[in-house]
Amino acid sequence: MNIKLLVDGGSMKPGPALSQKLGPAGIPINKVIEKVNQETATFKGMQVPIEIEVDLKTKSFEVQVFSPPVSGLLKKEVGIPKGSGLQKKLKVGNLSIEQIISVAKAKKGNLLCKDLKSAVKTVVGSCVSLGVLVESMNPVDLEKLIDEGKYDKEIKEEKTETPKEKEKELKEFFEKLKAEQDKKLKVETEQKEALAAAAPATATPAKVAEKAPVVKAAGKTPAKK
Repeated sequence: MNIKLLVDGGSMKPGPALSQKLGPAGIPINKVIEKVNQETATFKGMQVPIEIEVDLKTKSFEVQVFSPPVSGLLKKEVGIPKGSGLQKKLKVGNLSIEQIISVAKAKKGNLLCKDLKSAVKTVVGSCVSLGVLVESMNPVDLEKLIDEGKYDKEIKEEKTETPKEKEKELKEFFEKLKAEQDKKLKVETEQKEALAAAAPATATPAKVAEKAPVVKAAGKTPAKK
């Protein structure tokens, strides 16, 4: 029996999907969860696809762990729970080419790329939708530099460790950018609030006053001639 699940790395918990399948088969669920959490501990904080292969005759099981999606690995590298909702105007991180190579190596087998360089370009492309800079640049611009061979040395040597000096520079660049972004967002918010306050309140249409009934003065009806 094969069970496919998407679990929280290192913190899988009992659930109906697992209980309904393993319970009737007599497989100890707690042992399965313990094994899954051990195998996925390095992906803590991410959603991880796994497969549990169960032998119903021997009551044994095997856990196979697959690497998280590229976006999940990138968010882990940046240290963010989610990407930017405003990719063009709001950046949420600044990665090094070494970090990109690390993710590319982890996902190369699933990306159907002919070589590591192609995988690196694919990972850089994913940074666009997340709002993540690479080497303090727009990912689209960095892809062009990859094509031109600027990072061939790092890719060929499969470098995955960012030099401390570069790490410091990337951090300082992003902190400065973030301060500018926060300032712009604050100004935009204040402008919107000011416009909202200045806008005239929607007036309720005045009710048309009802005409009072015309009261005729009492009098004698003229006599017919």
